[in-house]
This record gives sequence, C-alpha cells and structure tokens, in this order.
Amino acid sequence: MFLGQVSWLDIVVFLFFLTPQLIIHVGFIQTASCGLQALPFLLINLPLSFVKERFLTPHEQRSPFVQQASWFEDIVVRCVRYAFAYIPANIGRVFFSKGVALPFFKFRMFRHGYTESPIHWNEVNQDNVKGIWIIADKTKEPDIVIYYAHGGGFAMGSSYFYLEFLLAWLNLLKDSRKFRNPAIFALEYSLVPDESFPTQLHETFAGYKFVLSMTDDPSKICVSGDSAGATLILSLLLHIARPDIANSDPSIERVHTETPAMAVLISPWTTLESPQHKNTSSDYLDADSLHLYAYQYAGSRASVLDPSISPGACKDLDWWRMASPTRGFFITYGSEEVFAPETRDLIMLLKKSGKVEIRGQEQIGGIHAWPVAALFLSSTSAARRKGLRMLVSEIGERMGKAY
Repeated sequence: MFLGQVSWLDIVVFLFFLTPQLIIHVGFIQTASCGLQALPFLLINLPLSFVKERFLTPHEQRSPFVQQASWFEDIVVRCVRYAFAYIPANIGRVFFSKGVALPFFKFRMFRHGYTESPIHWNEVNQDNVKGIWIIADKTKEPDIVIYYAHGGGFAMGSSYFYLEFLLAWLNLLKDSRKFRNPAIFALEYSLVPDESFPTQLHETFAGYKFVLSMTDDPSKICVSGDSAGATLILSLLLHIARPDIANSDPSIERVHTETPAMAVLISPWTTLESPQHKNTSSDYLDADSLHLYAYQYAGSRASVLDPSISPGACKDLDWWRMASPTRGFFITYGSEEVFAPETRDLIMLLKKSGKVEIRGQEQIGGIHAWPVAALFLSSTSAARRKGLRMLVSEIGERMGKAY
C-alpha cells in the first residue's frame, strides 16, 4: 500500500489531531507558550531564510540538501530542524505518539480510498513485549521477518508513526517475488526520561525472542532500525554475541541466542557522544540535543562510553565478528548528516572484522533517515520509493529466493 505525498490538507488534519493531544499530555499553558515562541521563526526566519537560499544564493553555494530538494521538502526540513533544536522533548513526543499518528494514518488511508488497511496488522502486548505485527498472510508462517526499532533519539517516536512506512516496505518485499509471506515486527520501547538503560535493551531482546517465536528460524530474521532504533539493534547484536560481558547489569538476561541473518540500518546513531558530531547546514539534527538525550538514556547507572549503550565505542574486532549477522550488514546514511563521520568509522571497523559482507551506501547530499522521510515528503512516486527499494533489493539479494 502506497499513499501519496503529504499534502497541505494532511498537515492541517495532523495539527487538528495534534492540538488536543498536546493539551491533554502537556497542558494548555506550555502548548501555547511553545506556539508563541515559534511564531518569530514561522513568520520571519523561515520565509526569509527560504527565499535567501533558494532564490538569492547561487545554486552551487546552497547547502547540499537544498541543492537537490524540492521547495516542499526544504520547508519541512527547516521546520523540523527548528523543532529538534528548540521544542522540548515532552512536546515532540506527542507529535509522534499513537494518539496522533494512528488517526492521521487512518485519515491518509481514507483520503486515498482505503477504509481499512489492505495488509494485516495488529498490536502486540504480551509479557514485556509491545509493538505492531504486520504480515502479508496471517494464516501462514512468514518466510522473512523484519524486526524494526524506530528512531527518535530515545526521547520520542513510536511504531505507529512508522506504520505507513512499514506497510509500504512489506508491500515491496511481497512484490519483489523473493518472499512469499513477509512480515514485520515493529518494537514499541520505553522512552527517556521515563526509563533509561538497561530497560530498552531488555525490551529489544524480548522483542527479538518474540520474533524468534514467530519464525523459529533466525536465518529468516533481518534486524533493522533507524537512528536510535539502530543503536538498539547494534546493542542487541553485541549482547547476543556476549551476553555474559555485554554489560555489567546483572538483571539483563544472559542466555545463548542465535544471531539473525542480516542487519539493515538507516542513519544509525553509532556513538552516543562524539566530538565528530557537528551540526551541518543540511541536516535537521542538533548535536547538543542529541547529547542530552544520550545522557538521559545512559542514566545514572551507566556510561555513554559503554559499548552496550554506545556500540560505536566497541573496537573489539572479535566481539564484532561474533555479533555480525550471518549475511552481513547494509547501512545507508546521508553524507550531510550529523552522524555521517561516526557511521563511516563503524563501516570501516566492521569491514576490518572480515567475517561477513558489509556494505555502506552514502547518499550524497543526503540527510538523516531520508528513506523514511522521503516516503512522506518527496513529490514523485519514484523518489518516495527509492530508499525502500534499495533496502528491499539488498535484503532480497542476500535472503530471498526466486518465486
């Protein structure tokens, strides 16, 4: 199922769903205060900076992202950049919450002629595992499961916000003719500051065991995630490899578990705090905000230098050999994102481990998690699907069969 580009009508409806949720969860005063503080940006800074760069600046002097972005993509990214730097996380969390994302998704379906999803999905809430289960044919066993952890800096985000993206991904997996019955499990994990490490690792490991219970075959599992979700996936792999030493917390389960077949990472946050994290003129991430979230995630019981929390800090090649999925890694990221230098370092490190295939795809001029964002923002069908098609191609080549 592929819905069209987000329209101005969609944005108005999104704000309609968002406003009451902000008042309920944040309060009227803080919501109104945040809105008033944003007015100078919306009324002055945004239009002036947009006009200056797009119409008064020579093309070659514009930021790499703006050089290739549509005006709609440009405006949205400027707004997200402001929000990430200046809007408190407790407000940002509401933007991506189930209470906003799910009715917005249902509206978009209705606007495109769907009264219900043509692909089966259901909520999972059992023991300590929460998330969304998506499958092409619920009456049959899956022949591949994508285990997905969403991004959001550990402070915001939900699997419901990613539902449209995940349904489109499953649709392409099915259409690839490499898989007969693909499935996706999107993990719903605790956010900071409500919970900190090791809670999220507990939940990620429990989610992996749930996926194993649905397939009973790790060779059919591809673990995946974007941003902070990719951090959790990397931490999971390190923990599976060495559950006895992966961290010093005695409460985390130490049992032998087989590694998955493949890992697909989108703009991974590999090292939680790094001097290489620098704001760029293109990306919407803000390094200071990221480092605040990093310390909230580590909490008072751990260090942001702990490899279990910050996988990029692990330089042990033997550990990475043990942690590597049997059919390797595929990592995609943008050249202009804050995380790009650390992502390049991780790819080089993994290649040194020498056990499995490691492929990194750097999108020139690209920004953070663009395969996800493009599905909503890009103006053509080909552009919206480009990132997902790349993921499906890599997965199909390594894990699929011709049908």
